[in-house]
Amino acid sequence: MATSLAFAQRSLSHHPVEYPLFPILREGCPRSSTAAVQFPLELVFDYGAAAVLRSGGLADAEQWSALLPPSHDKLDVAVGNTPLINISKIAPAAMGGRQIFVKDESRNPTLSHKDRLNKYTVSAALMEGAHTIVAASTGNHGVSAAAMAARAGMNSIIFTTPDVSETFKAMLRAFNAKSIFVKSEERWCKMRELCSDPGFYSVSNLTPSSHTGHPWGAEGYKPIAYEIIRDLKGRAPSVVVVPTGYGELLFGIYKGFHEALLLGAINRVPKLVSVEPAARAPLFQAVQSGCDIRHVEPLPTRQLGTACLVNSYRAVVAIRESQGECVKVDDTKAGSADQLLRRFGLWFELSSCAGFAALDQLSFTDDGPVVLIACSSGIKEPF
Repeated sequence: MATSLAFAQRSLSHHPVEYPLFPILREGCPRSSTAAVQFPLELVFDYGAAAVLRSGGLADAEQWSALLPPSHDKLDVAVGNTPLINISKIAPAAMGGRQIFVKDESRNPTLSHKDRLNKYTVSAALMEGAHTIVAASTGNHGVSAAAMAARAGMNSIIFTTPDVSETFKAMLRAFNAKSIFVKSEERWCKMRELCSDPGFYSVSNLTPSSHTGHPWGAEGYKPIAYEIIRDLKGRAPSVVVVPTGYGELLFGIYKGFHEALLLGAINRVPKLVSVEPAARAPLFQAVQSGCDIRHVEPLPTRQLGTACLVNSYRAVVAIRESQGECVKVDDTKAGSADQLLRRFGLWFELSSCAGFAALDQLSFTDDGPVVLIACSSGIKEPF
């Protein structure tokens, strides 16, 4: 595996500030954040030293690791390289014969995209001397964190809610995680309390007013972009549709395409489209109103994977820099898309099916293909 070329952390604020790679700043930028907005950080890489990737290197997954965070030797689990499935046969007529693909992230070890993130957050925990991984989650993130902790020989504690699916509970037991069942709104407070002890390391968000997340986590999603470019034979898609909660996945995919552009692998960054439940959609509201952060009411939705109450500024950056757009999909349309995808032999969580339901809302500037990101298997959702 190539040595990581990451050398610093940088705030995504309006006035970027750089910090050394360690210690990892998990509560937003300490200099630019305010009580209302905690600005997340990204990693800074030596792209000059990555020149080898300019000549077809994106076809070689081994070389991608240079553009990823450092990975601890104990986290040698294989994640990614998920299939790109052509679903053009069931695309709406309005697509006019355009190629439509699904990037099936349910093929990762714990059946979701979160394995890409947690491979690096747990690596960071090992490097910073922690013995126990802590997460607040009602689904994919908690299962993935527990699995990666088990692989690393660490303990894991997951704050979750009593009404999570039985599959989720069973997977946590399988990875020997300690599940603590609390009310939804209490999860982060209790997690932050526990993580005041330096041996307990949160791989979930620690900031109270807006979402920052772990600076290394979103970087783990960049290979989704590299893999799409590879599987499309060096071509960038026209649009990439991303189910969006806090926006780490959205930002990671954007940054992967941006790096590919910097390194000459593609000639443009595709438009990124976020898809959120119509009942909430904090990112949609933030972008529409020109705000950095929006909080929304906890209206009911069955799109559990993206049912967030606040957006991250990281997601705003991804939409703005890719000249993208935000769309909303209600549960009824997402459910219809779910049934159609199942008849095609694909079973995803409802929030991922919303991406297919959003196809009739997209606009295009060229005839390139569309890629929908399917985050997780439907088997983990409650019925």
